[in-house]
Amino acid sequence: MKLSITYISLVLFVFANCNSVNFPDKKEAKEIAANPEALQEHLKDIELPDGFKIDIYAANVPNARAMSLSPSGTLFVGSMGEGKVYAVRDEDGDKKADKVYTIAEGLNMPVGVAFHDGDLYVSALSKIVKLEDIENHLADPPEPVVVYDKFPDKSHHGWKFIAFGPDGKLYVPVGAPCNICEEEDPIFASITRMNPDGSGFEIVQHGIRNTVGFTWHPDTKELWFTDNGRDWMGDDLPACELNHAEKDGLHFGYPYCHQGDLPDPRFGGKRSCDEFVPPAQKLGAHVAPLGLEFYTGSMFPDEYKKQIFIAEHGSWNRSKKSGYRVSLVRLDGNRAVSYEPFASGWLNEETDEIWGRPVDVELLPDGSMLVSDDYAGAIYRIYYERS
Repeated sequence: MKLSITYISLVLFVFANCNSVNFPDKKEAKEIAANPEALQEHLKDIELPDGFKIDIYAANVPNARAMSLSPSGTLFVGSMGEGKVYAVRDEDGDKKADKVYTIAEGLNMPVGVAFHDGDLYVSALSKIVKLEDIENHLADPPEPVVVYDKFPDKSHHGWKFIAFGPDGKLYVPVGAPCNICEEEDPIFASITRMNPDGSGFEIVQHGIRNTVGFTWHPDTKELWFTDNGRDWMGDDLPACELNHAEKDGLHFGYPYCHQGDLPDPRFGGKRSCDEFVPPAQKLGAHVAPLGLEFYTGSMFPDEYKKQIFIAEHGSWNRSKKSGYRVSLVRLDGNRAVSYEPFASGWLNEETDEIWGRPVDVELLPDGSMLVSDDYAGAIYRIYYERS
């Protein structure tokens, strides 16, 4: 049997990359999650701009992923490996959680949560379910009710952050079922939406490899979202992306073009990068940008108003880790003008060791910002104290 030089080169390239993979240690993560005192000590490593501080809002929230805050202050949290959904309550208003309820379990990757009209919507791989009137039943939660069950059941990029848009519709992404491939079914690598009852399903954006976070500009109501770039093109390519959709029906390049100007080695010859919407901001390669939020609170200094905070989960396939922080993208109107770290220190850049992985960001009514961490099983609160 003869093997092509191209095939052999590809195998050697992947093998070399696999040898350099440095996965986060799950055993160490469990040890950190089980020790809130040690976690508090680790917070001394977090670097923030002057005047900002960080504290533990809730510990013992295993695999904490997406967050959704109800108007009455219940913080709902999805999870990845646990199959559970949590409700976190600060009953006495001291900005520290008093109680963590498990309100659902046994679900398939219930990563995404979205509170709407008294009900909690949860993504569960191939379906969306809801827990009705949930805040009146935290201690005795109802059985999930299926809202929509026609999503693909492929687990690769099958986890879904979800959110209700300004139009009152539920937005649900569907990632590509691979690192890089050209799927015939248009539902893959897309963002979809539906009415709260599951009707009116439609695909609204295309060419998005794996978005795990999106939000809407507080003034224009236009959609902004992160996208995770493909793997196995080296440490520094391609860039992950912050994207901006000014209207429905756009295509953002996957699998043909990455970071707006980098044709894919396999599929790039089929279509030109000029055909697609370029990213609003190139982010670091493999930083794994997940949840994001426009700052609309009143606690932080004015320079942060209507700027974008992004949770970077961190790389798994670079020879030297990157990400593991909360970054800030500054805007001038609808134009991104800078990309910089805001909260860092979950990664020790000298030793390449980590103790946390930011996943999502959520604002509290007082203007402070919550950050979920699925590695340490915790929720942090970042706040500002004027001198």
